[in-house]
Amino acid sequence: MRKAPVLSRIARRGITSASAPPATQITVLPNKIRVATEHTPGHFSSVGLYVDAGSRYETPATSGVSNFLDKMAFKSTLSRSDEQMANDIHSLGGQIMCNSSRESIMYQSSHAHQGTPLALSLIADTVLNPAFLEEELEAQRDAAAYEYREITSKPELYLPEVLHEVAYNHTGLGNPMLCPEERIPAMNSALLKHTLSEWYRPERMVIAGAGMPHQELVEQVDKYFSSLKPSSSQQTSASSSPRPPQVPPHLLASSTPNVAKSLTRAASYLFPSSSSSPSVAAIPKSPTSTYTGGFRFIHDPEQELNHLYIAYEGVGINDEDVYTLAVMQVLLGGGGSFSAGGPGKGMYSRLYTHILNHYTQIDHCASFHHIYNDSSLFGLFASFLPAASGLMGGNTPAQILPHLIHQLSLLLYSPIQDKELQRAKNQLTSSLMMALESRMIEVEDLGRQILVHGRKVPVTEMTEKIEKVTPAEVKRVAARIFGPGSGSKPTVVCMGHEDVGPDAAKEFAKYGLASA
Repeated sequence: MRKAPVLSRIARRGITSASAPPATQITVLPNKIRVATEHTPGHFSSVGLYVDAGSRYETPATSGVSNFLDKMAFKSTLSRSDEQMANDIHSLGGQIMCNSSRESIMYQSSHAHQGTPLALSLIADTVLNPAFLEEELEAQRDAAAYEYREITSKPELYLPEVLHEVAYNHTGLGNPMLCPEERIPAMNSALLKHTLSEWYRPERMVIAGAGMPHQELVEQVDKYFSSLKPSSSQQTSASSSPRPPQVPPHLLASSTPNVAKSLTRAASYLFPSSSSSPSVAAIPKSPTSTYTGGFRFIHDPEQELNHLYIAYEGVGINDEDVYTLAVMQVLLGGGGSFSAGGPGKGMYSRLYTHILNHYTQIDHCASFHHIYNDSSLFGLFASFLPAASGLMGGNTPAQILPHLIHQLSLLLYSPIQDKELQRAKNQLTSSLMMALESRMIEVEDLGRQILVHGRKVPVTEMTEKIEKVTPAEVKRVAARIFGPGSGSKPTVVCMGHEDVGPDAAKEFAKYGLASA
């Protein structure tokens, strides 16, 4: 049973509550950690810690640290042995995990209602008291080396990383999310502890929960995290300044059949930043990442298929046009040549009807949108039989490239039917609504929204923005992103038997798109 004096003590220490919608409560602890809960009845609870950190912050000296902080989560701590940690996780009877990405690191648990104190204790212990034992580090070095080999052998996982490296010239958003193979031996206790002290500051943290009373979670957070001290000044260096975190790697899934996955990492990132309550400290901007574009060819004649990616720099999450780009991605859609199809499965999307239904040599063709705080990558990719394979119907990348460019040019120069656009908007809206039915997604969405906006944005606000997208808006945004007057440059990555050739840039200009 909770004791009333605890709440009185917290109140005396100066905790303030921010204004929020009735179903959402936000409390700011004295050390600037924000605690948010949403009242949604259910059979279990979820709680998560969301930190402004990730590979974007890394330098050549710290490259790979984010990936290893993820791997070393829920291992031995100064107060729990590895065996005790494992036993406590098993006794929790739910799911607990850590995940690092380009602009955020999250620790999240889903469990029975009574498990919240234990879950928060486990998260606090792994964040505040890690032991980073050498034998555990060595095991994770081996795991990282295996993971690196596995990922780089799978083009669908590896090439989006290469695309970021080329687009952002190997810095900021172009830093690798996986620990580079040559950096694995450098991952040691001293480096990880130093990075924790630089990144894991209370003003860069939000703890969100669903399924428990708000004041109950505030008490638990105060109990486990009050020892954290805020930075002496929030005007810290670019390498450690807090800022809005990442929107998921895919605002929408790479293919329409999996569009719901687009929003499994906080659907709210569609919503641009708005002014927050005065009681919530403003979050400074992130370190700048400069988009450069460029071309890269990875020669691999052992590949069964050729793979071709094209992208332009899109807008960040604070730009109103992010809604239009999201609708454009659904409009293009696409998927695999052996997709089941059917209503809502991508069969009516442009890449499916214009490319996959007509060119049997193309195995997969889809749109993508990787969106971040101040930038994004918007484009298309295709995997297809190579001409060099000797199989009938194979193509070179130079032959497939015009088909992808043409699909972008249609958004600029051809009429967009109202019925087609409405279908895309409906698909995006329904995916958004259905994704938020998951409690785990709901809690992550809440935590990330507080980091970005300082408040919970109602889903109705996002759907209203989506509904306002018109054919004229699509053409305007397309011209802004990849029109000939945009001043932009394409990013092209090709892997397989042949390159796109020296005249690839001319193909973009031929179809009226911005070229290098």
